[in-house]
Amino acid sequence: MDGDAFRHWRKRQKMSQKDAAKALGLKPRIIQYYEKGERDGKTVEIPLSVRLACYAIESGVGDFDGKDSAKLKPRSKKGKD
Repeated sequence: MDGDAFRHWRKRQKMSQKDAAKALGLKPRIIQYYEKGERDGKTVEIPLSVRLACYAIESGVGDFDGKDSAKLKPRSKKGKD
């Protein structure tokens, strides 16, 4: 996933950069770096853990507590559990 794909993912989720940061457990500035694709002239790669979290959010998977994944309940659209 590159910066453009990340930005498209965020927009499909109808999230602001601040919303995406909160959902992914990151600081808003990191979201900006991911979308720009660089920081201080150096390439910024989006870590696998973030890419997987994006997939989980898009798939409607809520918080995972380590129990059987068949029992997972998606989080509500408003982020309330």
